[in-house]
Amino acid sequence: MDDFKTQRPMNLRKRGIYLLPNLFTTGALFAGFYAIVQAMNAQFEHAAIAIFIAMVLDGLDGRVARLTHTQSEFGAEYDSLSDMVSFGVAPSLVMYEWALKGLGKWGWFAAFIYCTATALRLARFNTNIDVVDKRYFQGLPSPAAAALVAGFVWVMWDYGMTGEEVRGYAAVLTVLAGLSMVSNLPFYSFKDFNARKSVPFVVVFLIPLFFIVIWSDPSRVLFALFVAYALSGIVMWLLRLRQKRQ
Repeated sequence: MDDFKTQRPMNLRKRGIYLLPNLFTTGALFAGFYAIVQAMNAQFEHAAIAIFIAMVLDGLDGRVARLTHTQSEFGAEYDSLSDMVSFGVAPSLVMYEWALKGLGKWGWFAAFIYCTATALRLARFNTNIDVVDKRYFQGLPSPAAAALVAGFVWVMWDYGMTGEEVRGYAAVLTVLAGLSMVSNLPFYSFKDFNARKSVPFVVVFLIPLFFIVIWSDPSRVLFALFVAYALSGIVMWLLRLRQKRQ
């Protein structure tokens, strides 16, 4: 009986740790759901911000799982389903409600292209996770594509522009973001970055400066960063093509 009492807290703690990364995944799922609800209520700025919050939480769940050694097949599947809602369904519906609705069938068709591309991107990632170079993503990651869509809505909202004024640009951006996800363009994954290694002192100074710049104008800075990241895939593809020709 004494042995049972001493072992029981350890088992409970182990089960509790496995719940920790899934709580972050649930938070990302809630943020995506919240973005959809806010879009239905015409609160598009809140919807866009919620998608960015989902990105932060989605990035934390995997790192928490690795730090606590609580990776599981259930967590991977749950994370993929959460990504589909937060970075597939939510951005497409936010963009549709904000700008694409006025285009009729072409509007929901553009939104559907993005949503389908997200599902295909996630399915390909899950099946190729053990065979591709982990330093690079094959196709634009779904969180980055969602950041392009949500960032565009957020920036235009800050400028006081309505979706009707930029619906053409919104449709093109939505379709291009979707096609980028199912393309073969290489995008740097940052997975080989090791924060445990020593870094120059200037890096320690630049990190808080980076967050200060984002805080000064979050919508424009974040949108610019993800536009640059999306263009980096094209640049990297051109460099690889040039190397092959040489």
